[in-house]
Amino acid sequence: MKKIVISAVNIVEAGTLAILRDCLAYLSKLAENEDVEIIAVVHKKALADFPNITYIESSWPKKRWINRLWYEYVSLKKVSKEIGPVFLWFSLHDTSPSVIANRRAVYCHNSYSFYRWKLHDLIFAPKIALFAMFTKYIYKTNIHKNDYLVVQQNWFREAMSRIFKINKNKIIVAPAHFNKAITDSTPNSEDVDLFDTYQFLFPASPNSHKNFEVICKAAELLEKRNLSKPFKIVLTVSGAENKYAAWLYKNWRQIQPIDFRGFVKKDELIELYQQSNCLIYPSKVESWGLPISEFSAYNKPMLLADLPYAKETAAGSNKTVFFNPENAEELAMLMENLIKGEEKDLKAVPLLKIAEPIANNWNELFTILMRD
Repeated sequence: MKKIVISAVNIVEAGTLAILRDCLAYLSKLAENEDVEIIAVVHKKALADFPNITYIESSWPKKRWINRLWYEYVSLKKVSKEIGPVFLWFSLHDTSPSVIANRRAVYCHNSYSFYRWKLHDLIFAPKIALFAMFTKYIYKTNIHKNDYLVVQQNWFREAMSRIFKINKNKIIVAPAHFNKAITDSTPNSEDVDLFDTYQFLFPASPNSHKNFEVICKAAELLEKRNLSKPFKIVLTVSGAENKYAAWLYKNWRQIQPIDFRGFVKKDELIELYQQSNCLIYPSKVESWGLPISEFSAYNKPMLLADLPYAKETAAGSNKTVFFNPENAEELAMLMENLIKGEEKDLKAVPLLKIAEPIANNWNELFTILMRD
């Protein structure tokens, strides 16, 4: 019987938690039919509780970064000896722990090492600035002891291969596939706002790297131009979440077209997708960019940051333009054209052909990780 260990002691929320749940759901079913034993090292079992899996819980590493590093590079070696023999140890959260296993792999999803942070990140989100500074060194520790790295996008594979001198054949691209809860995008007669007002949408968490300010600055420019048709920009921040959100609200609350909507639940977000004319996504760093994937299914205009992650996520979309995420004037011009009904800037984004190894689902991924 082959033992597979999934280590994810730092995962507790958001997209990484979804990845953990999906992974363990697949392995739970695999254990029913194959001669494998699944062990999960997690923060809390309740976060991803599935049958046919043995859980090792530890909340201590999450309390401080020094705890996390000690656990990854010291404690887990002892754990791996006690569990052993381990056929595959798969770390789902960037670090390559010091363990004893026949085969090792790490899921690299943190793209902060490619983020060009600025002084205001230190002021509003020092944790993100620190991630940008030190993620490269966290990745570097033990990275060459892995048999495989797993990333979500091809540009990430290219970057990891270049920075750490790793053969691309050892880096598996596993694109993020999401269930798109999409209905008919034709507006209802009740959606009067959609006919009278051109609505832009940027759904994101209130973090400084999301770059809300470039939209706010563009809105300020457009408000001064007295356009013949009204427009509205829905932002999923309220101004009360953190220092960055408060700064945004203080500086641009007087701009009438900006709707500081605040956090919205998934069903509300889907309604906003349906009601909005255009998605703006100016984030300066992402491992994927889920709203781009979701909104592209509506075949509506998208204004996206001219960055590798956005180009790859938007592949296959039909009405897209990429802009400099530092240039509010350029964004304002593109927004003005759309408000006027001019879509000449919008282009189709060609599909990207990704070289092997590539895995489109968990079965394909573990087939690669486990094969002799």
